[in-house]
Amino acid sequence: MNSTARTSEVLTVLAAQDTERLTVRDIVAVLRDRAFALLVVLLGLPNCLPMPPPIPLICGLLLALVAAQIAAGMSAPWLPRALLSRSIARADLQRAVARAVPLLRRLERWSRPRMRVFENDLGMRAMGLLLLALALVLIVAAPIVGQIPLGLAVSLVGLGLVERDGVVVMAGLAVGVLGVLLNLGFVYAVFSAVAGLLNLGAASTSLF
Repeated sequence: MNSTARTSEVLTVLAAQDTERLTVRDIVAVLRDRAFALLVVLLGLPNCLPMPPPIPLICGLLLALVAAQIAAGMSAPWLPRALLSRSIARADLQRAVARAVPLLRRLERWSRPRMRVFENDLGMRAMGLLLLALALVLIVAAPIVGQIPLGLAVSLVGLGLVERDGVVVMAGLAVGVLGVLLNLGFVYAVFSAVAGLLNLGAASTSLF
């Protein structure tokens, strides 16, 4: 893969692989020297669409592992053999890429290296911690309403890192904050509903 290839080009090549299922090992092999940033994009993309379990959980766990390594200052990603053998159907990846590529191409025409505050070692470590926080929320995110904003946030952050565009990174983090708030609201609504049912049950019992 040409090191100057844009994100959309790399994803198009990845989705065109001649196999029914793509393992994580296959994906890392295609990404090569840009594996960290492009892995972030790839792990966010499936969550931009309604995906059946356990895909959001797997993406969240993988993202947490990648983010922890970025925060630790590692130069290349390490994944355990058990995770490298996990796979995703090429049809699912193609569906996510087909929807993402037109938007990515528009962003790439507008994006350029600027506000490069995340390129130094300290900045990348901080980015790793922020991505780790998003990954942990994604693991427990509400289906669709909580999952999709977080997937979009992660994808934008990854794209900003690939394109060295701090503006896109900041936009992704802003969407991530919205996603976290949506999930907190969902959790609050669920707990409130459960508490209301318990109180109603207690009140009904006290009448007898």
